[in-house]
Amino acid sequence: MAGEYFYERERALLGSRFDALLTPAADQAARGVTVNTLRCTTQRFAAGCGLPLRPSPFCPASYFVDLPDFHPGRHPYHHAGAFYSQEPSAAAPAALLDVQPGMKVLDTCAAPGGKSSQLAAALQGQGLLVCNEYEAGRASILRGNLERMGVSNAVVTNEDTARLAEAFPAFFDRVLVDAPCSGEGMFRKEPQALTQHSEALVRQCAALGAQILENAARMLAPGGLLVYSTCTFAPEEDEGQVAAFLARHPDFALESCGEAFGSPGEENRTGGLPLDVSKVRRIWPSQGGEGHFMARLRRLDGPETAPVRPAKSAPICKEWSVFAKEYFLELADRPAVLRGDKLFLLPAVPMPAAAQKLRILRAGVLAGTVRKGRFEPEHHLFTAFGTLCKNQLNLPLADERVQAYLQGHPIPAPEAGNGWCAVLVDGYPLGGAKVSSQTAKNHYPKGLRLLGAVEIGSGL
Repeated sequence: MAGEYFYERERALLGSRFDALLTPAADQAARGVTVNTLRCTTQRFAAGCGLPLRPSPFCPASYFVDLPDFHPGRHPYHHAGAFYSQEPSAAAPAALLDVQPGMKVLDTCAAPGGKSSQLAAALQGQGLLVCNEYEAGRASILRGNLERMGVSNAVVTNEDTARLAEAFPAFFDRVLVDAPCSGEGMFRKEPQALTQHSEALVRQCAALGAQILENAARMLAPGGLLVYSTCTFAPEEDEGQVAAFLARHPDFALESCGEAFGSPGEENRTGGLPLDVSKVRRIWPSQGGEGHFMARLRRLDGPETAPVRPAKSAPICKEWSVFAKEYFLELADRPAVLRGDKLFLLPAVPMPAAAQKLRILRAGVLAGTVRKGRFEPEHHLFTAFGTLCKNQLNLPLADERVQAYLQGHPIPAPEAGNGWCAVLVDGYPLGGAKVSSQTAKNHYPKGLRLLGAVEIGSGL
């Protein structure tokens, strides 16, 4: 029988509480969005999005969407990076990390990018965010999502965490380990996962999670905070994993996750090791989420972070300088680096020299291409800095030109001047266009274009 190991184990661990905790609070898997506070406040988003929203207890920026046929990818605000489609309880771990602007932050297992987007929003464009994903295909998806969300200070890597640990010893103020897991909390959302589940899978995931957690600990600076999370119920991956880590690491202390949601951990899941289970947190299906576990770990001491030398000043790219002074004056003095014919606006916080040997998919913002003495802006420049563009076409959500733009059509643009312009919806950047004679030639990437029209607030 599919899931036999899971059900037998949980019945033994939960006893009479089995049905009460594992019975979902709703018939359908929870649907939700997390507001990108790089773009707007939650109040502004809720007032303008046209969606039936219900606040989530798991994260201040998260909402349930009470719409059975919700298709988030068809909403213009999604294209503008104003929200990330995310099951509400999945937003809890990043919120527990207490990220502040200017910090150096690592997301070790970052794809597809929802939690990274939350961390970026907390940084507010300051500091450094390193987002890593081991699988190359998922790393590309991660890069695309961070671009859509307008993140300007991220470095996206495609690496094993052991190589990251060699490059970033005791470097980060905050580290998130949302570990690859057996996914028991996702059975309702992804029923096929139940048919593939086994005790062997749990053991394999627990071993991998322990390895990633060890490498992550090496990268955390003294005094720094690490949040470990999974979307499973398995003891070996949850309480048992944290208890074993603390037994190996007297230089770390367990901190409370608080009691705003879910339930505390469980004594019979620690593998016999000591753990104050009142400080870790679980979310059961009956509590409005799909299933999550999380723990906060503070590094008490360790090697001091080695000083990082600022990179040498790059020569000024005259093509970029001319373009920026015309369209993005506030960016004209921002450090820019040419790699081949591609120009990047790098994060202000330098990385260790060893990090240059990592597989880096994106560092900062891909601003544009220099060809034949001209600068051609890229989509990422407009998603990251569209609100700074001197020439703008800002459309209300109900304007039919929003749909036409997202479908790749040229659109009337009497409000904008000739030349490059940023296209926005309700002030949220969608992308770029080039205006001539009151018509905007569309430069929205073909791979992102929307097929067919939708009516806001009626299923999307």
